[in-house]
Amino acid sequence: MPPADDASAGAAAEKDPLHKHFGLWFFERESGPSERDRLLAQRLLNYLMVEPLDVSLVLPTYNERECVERLHDRIEAALGGYRHEVIVVDDNSPDGTGDVVRRMGETGPYRLLARPARAGLSSAVLDGCHAATGRIVVVMDADGSHPPERLPDLIEPIRTERAEFVLGSRRVHGGSDEGLGPVRWMTSWLASVLARPLTWVHDPMSGFFAIRRDILARAPLAPKGFKVGLEILVKCRPSPVLEVPFHFGERLAGESKLGPRVIVWYGQHLIRLYRWRLFDGGLASTTR
Repeated sequence: MPPADDASAGAAAEKDPLHKHFGLWFFERESGPSERDRLLAQRLLNYLMVEPLDVSLVLPTYNERECVERLHDRIEAALGGYRHEVIVVDDNSPDGTGDVVRRMGETGPYRLLARPARAGLSSAVLDGCHAATGRIVVVMDADGSHPPERLPDLIEPIRTERAEFVLGSRRVHGGSDEGLGPVRWMTSWLASVLARPLTWVHDPMSGFFAIRRDILARAPLAPKGFKVGLEILVKCRPSPVLEVPFHFGERLAGESKLGPRVIVWYGQHLIRLYRWRLFDGGLASTTR
């Protein structure tokens, strides 16, 4: 029968989670653990025991302070059932978008990824994806044209392993694009037609999508302009891909960033993607 002091020491050790996880090598040294050792061990244990997030929502912004404030409650209502974070990638907006996000982060799951200058929507989305810790990444415009209420419809097929990529689509039954004016509608339609040989999806111009985060490692991504979703579809070849309908609305505030330079960027981006697909083998049939 062990001495009473040994038995009590063993019982105390069983109650100590640090002792349980790090064992004899650490806590039964002759000198015993120092306070510094114990603090480091506790930090490591906390890190290992933290459950991974379900969802990271990426919002690229430039001068979207009012929109971000107005979307806050709708986003939290939609994502309330998931362990989540909201990553706002802001390009040094002069309207104070970054300051608003910092304040929101004091009481909610908001993270600000501040960039020193405007560097393009696609690079903002990729920076947000690389900073994400959730298993699922959702990309959404911060201007209110993408309805946060549809976020679970994008998330659930990936969470239940029915898809690797879920696209919010304006061009399938139940979707609409009434938020686009005539010029933007025609531009979007023509851009979709030009991308049709690259992917079978009905709305390759949509910027509202969810992905399983690990698929981003399948290929080097370097989109030019606004259409990072198209880049992921072509290069990472997610499968299965699902499209879910949504109503594209008018922006809540501010001005559209679409302009002649963005159209030129899209043309350059398409040329890159066609080169990639031709040299990588196969056309649209291989992306389904």
